[in-house]
Amino acid sequence: MRNVALILAMLMRVPAACLFGAARPVIVAAYAGDGEQLHNTLILVESIRTFGGRFADAPVWIYAPSNLLKTREGLVKSFAPLGAEVRPSDAPREAREVPYAGKVFAAARAEAAAKGAASILVWMDEDTVVLMEPRELVLVRGASLGYRPAMHQNIGSLYSEKPDAFWRRVYERLSVPESAVFPMKTVADGKTLRPYFNAGLLAVRPERGLLKKWAEAFSVLYRDPVLVEICRKDERVRLFLHQAALSGAIMKLLGRDEMTLLPDGYNYPLFFKETYGADKPFDTLDGVVTLRYDAYFRNPAPDGSAKLKGSAETVSWLEKRLGHGSGAGNGADTKMRFKFQRGGKPA
Repeated sequence: MRNVALILAMLMRVPAACLFGAARPVIVAAYAGDGEQLHNTLILVESIRTFGGRFADAPVWIYAPSNLLKTREGLVKSFAPLGAEVRPSDAPREAREVPYAGKVFAAARAEAAAKGAASILVWMDEDTVVLMEPRELVLVRGASLGYRPAMHQNIGSLYSEKPDAFWRRVYERLSVPESAVFPMKTVADGKTLRPYFNAGLLAVRPERGLLKKWAEAFSVLYRDPVLVEICRKDERVRLFLHQAALSGAIMKLLGRDEMTLLPDGYNYPLFFKETYGADKPFDTLDGVVTLRYDAYFRNPAPDGSAKLKGSAETVSWLEKRLGHGSGAGNGADTKMRFKFQRGGKPA
């Protein structure tokens, strides 16, 4: 009986289509907005191939602007030996000055391509490293989204307070019902917010069309004259408009029973306390399945690798690829994110 129960539990994590060979279980996709982010995605792919377990041979699609692919042909060729495919993706011309527009529209494009080709599309930010088999990304039957909350409050709306003018307008324009709002605790500062999802790790069922809805919601918001004015006055809101659009799209499209909160070992914010401030350190690799290094390696502490707790082999692997001189974390998009999250003025 124990064996039967184990088999049934395993089958719950395998969509029916996969049992009959109709689709791959998982496709991984990411977006690179500049040359350094393209370099980062190469590290992401290598980590999947090295530590991904049964997902080590999963298809990986890297999306990037067409002009970037033309100017970085040598780097683009580095993906083929790893079995990853680099694909062009350009945001609509009207959206190209809106932060992270390229990422949002690339996610929608990846979802459309994955429909019928995979049961689960895993969308990851380029500064992600996979360190263990990410088995929880294969969603249980009935779930349409695997997610992690935002790292800290940032522009999020405190659950204990009324929404401000920005969030009221977001909910109004996206027709988010009040019944869809629920408390969500942030990862690094422990604040309880209205739903504020992290856009750096999403496991979705392509047929549900969530990433398409994200792009549609984003388009509604960046065109809205009221929000344009709010964003003009507050650059941080402008920078994270894409994440507000994601949160609104999720609440509008999915019921709570379709959402799965991924364990703490996913989207783990390495050295977040040192970079942005946090209530606790994020300096251990124990139990970490996927990590995010964000802007830390723009100016890493000299003894950063010594502070990192984990197996010597894994720490060495990370140090070799992300340490001084590796090029990780120095791209324009990463620098912009760092400045705004720290409260600095835009360059």
